Amino acid sequence: MGLELFLDLISQPSRAVYIFAKKNGIPFELRTVELLKGQHLSKEFFPVNSLQRVPTLKDGDFVLSESVAILIYLSCKYQTADHWYPSDLQARMRIHEYLGWHADCIYGTFGVSLWAQVLAPLIGVQVPEEKVKCNRTNVDKALQYLEDKFLGHKAFLTSQQVTLADLMALEELMQLVAVGYHLFEERPRLAAWRERVEAFLGIDLCQEAHGPILNVVEQAANKTLPEPSPEIHLIMLNRLFRIP
Repeated sequence: MGLELFLDLISQPSRAVYIFAKKNGIPFELRTVELLKGQHLSKEFFPVNSLQRVPTLKDGDFVLSESVAILIYLSCKYQTADHWYPSDLQARMRIHEYLGWHADCIYGTFGVSLWAQVLAPLIGVQVPEEKVKCNRTNVDKALQYLEDKFLGHKAFLTSQQVTLADLMALEELMQLVAVGYHLFEERPRLAAWRERVEAFLGIDLCQEAHGPILNVVEQAANKTLPEPSPEIHLIMLNRLFRIP
């Protein structure tokens, strides 16, 4: 069995892995794991990844979780173009600097709007308005740091070429766009950056990868999303409870 990627494209880390593999012509078998159906909690998936998370990579007997680790593994094993994950130590550490900040300040923060607007109503929960407002403040602050600290006047976040940092950032920002944030209209530097990243990746690939998250939001607006499985109901409640 060759390389297998277990993904759900409503998940922003899964989209980053999918786009990277497709853009670089890496052959893989796509194993879709539908989060809203609780398939990541199933007895079939547990032997693949006992952490019960996606994305997950399976390369023969080698199993790897966490999107950043997967992206680095793919870039090294398949010797992708050096700009993605540079061999130069300082350039590489700039990427890790961003990814560390991303994990602390973007991942989780940018997903709150999706939870509040789309996922919480599926289980009959309303996120308090004060939490929504607090999150909006945190999102605006993170976007400003993203522009000033990381993008600055460069073409891309850590250098003049696309890196893993840009791919991870784009997928988080597209999650905000999906739920109605007009962040690119309000931030021309970020809008220009997005255009450069998408032009490099290819518009068709980006549209393919972003289709599922946009479809989920559309289904939610039309009230046609299926109710989450009982297995995932409690997990969703716990996630909603942790929103600061």
